[in-house]
Amino acid sequence: MRVVRNRPGLNGEAYASGRSAVTIGNFDGVHRGHQALVDRCRQLAGDRGTVAVVTFEPLPAAFFRPEQSPARLSSVYRKLELLRCLDVDITWLMRFDNSLAALTARQFVEQVLFHGLNARYVVVGEDFRFGSGREGDLALLQALGPEFGFEVATVPAVLADGVRVSSSGIREKLAAGDFRSAARWLGQPYRMEGHVVKGASLGRKLGYPTANLRIRCVPSPLGGVLAAWSRVSGGRWRPAVTNLGRRPAVGGSEPLLEVHFFDWDKDLYGQRLEVQFVAKLRDELNFDSIDGLVAQMKRDEQEARSILAKTELPG
Repeated sequence: MRVVRNRPGLNGEAYASGRSAVTIGNFDGVHRGHQALVDRCRQLAGDRGTVAVVTFEPLPAAFFRPEQSPARLSSVYRKLELLRCLDVDITWLMRFDNSLAALTARQFVEQVLFHGLNARYVVVGEDFRFGSGREGDLALLQALGPEFGFEVATVPAVLADGVRVSSSGIREKLAAGDFRSAARWLGQPYRMEGHVVKGASLGRKLGYPTANLRIRCVPSPLGGVLAAWSRVSGGRWRPAVTNLGRRPAVGGSEPLLEVHFFDWDKDLYGQRLEVQFVAKLRDELNFDSIDGLVAQMKRDEQEARSILAKTELPG
């Protein structure tokens, strides 16, 4: 998959060698609704055509209202990995800034869809909006199609549990610890990933050594103490208990994902870990003493072991 990061209209380069089928959106989490858009692009492009995704970082909502930034379902790395798994040919990862926000709907069509991606088909949802101030809608996109040589295909909303699948709905499920429903909506279990960084080694002193990952999905859609499966990328899944947050009990400030593996203690510094959450045990708590903290950690360990003993290993 080719990843393009240039600004629209920067050099007039065409990134698709032939005619392409293009879809546009935030693609946070790359959930089943997003997957349906990509699938329709592939159907229209055929075996020899190009499937292209136009997506944005930061998310427009976070750019316009940083103090109300929505929780992130996927880091940029995870988003690109999921799109690669869908056999997308080109992902245009646009930096969302004032310049991009100022593009009119017509400028967006001309610079991105026509010049940049040579679009033959543009695939969107029925509530699609685009351009400065969200001026463009489905009707305008369809009206511009003949002028710029593309057809518009719409994909109906994907339903799960009788409700439209959406990133906001998945965030709510994760915040509630409903990982089973979140997985149905995502089309795969919810995971985080990252490289292990050095910590203060306090966990080791307390008898609970951890592999520490900086949280790349900020704000995080969930937090607290959780039972999980974790592995070095591509390796064997192992049972673990995790703490996701700022660790108020030990005076932490930087948000971290701490992973304590059961019955396995290796130096993992610099390795990439994947973490798949199974159940939320509790929120983060403060404690009057280290003894109280350690006693709670032991209870968390036993609860996590019990839950994971009844849970199948990830596929």
